[in-house]
Amino acid sequence: MVKIAVFVGSLRRESVNKSLAKNVERLSPEDVEFDYIDMDLPLYNQDLDGDLPSSVTEMKRKVEAADGVLFVTPEYNRSFSGVMKNAIDWASRPWGENSFSGKPAAIVGASMGALGTTQAQQALRNVALFLDMRLMGQPELYFNAVTGLDENGKVVEGSEDFLRRFAEAFAKHVENNGQ
Repeated sequence: MVKIAVFVGSLRRESVNKSLAKNVERLSPEDVEFDYIDMDLPLYNQDLDGDLPSSVTEMKRKVEAADGVLFVTPEYNRSFSGVMKNAIDWASRPWGENSFSGKPAAIVGASMGALGTTQAQQALRNVALFLDMRLMGQPELYFNAVTGLDENGKVVEGSEDFLRRFAEAFAKHVENNGQ
């Protein structure tokens, strides 16, 4: 079984990025299990590094137990969300206890705009590389939620094959430990 820690950078109930993540999960090989990280965390505060909040300890445990990490990001102001940044800051600290180090990872995202989440993904790539993650380069996935999802949040027929190919490539990337 391949276990993936999934970070969805939107707290919105009807999040198109949560829908995208659920579709990637549905189209993944049978031996892949998604574990969605609870992003409802206190704001990062270095004063708490010696006594981490229980929600942070649980998140770090899930990341460390996972075989890989999938970041599913919206694009806010040409970057990824503060919710995502806060979770990343907690999981990568305190110094010397980076839960992401060496983890195979991929970044995807959905938006209503024509450019998808290109800028958010690029900004997040820089952070993930700094954190010593093994990022999957191809295929990239910039998803237009307007044309790619139906009214129930399910991926439309024309996009399903592409998402399936991404999910299979990501599973293989994780199985090969990002090599």
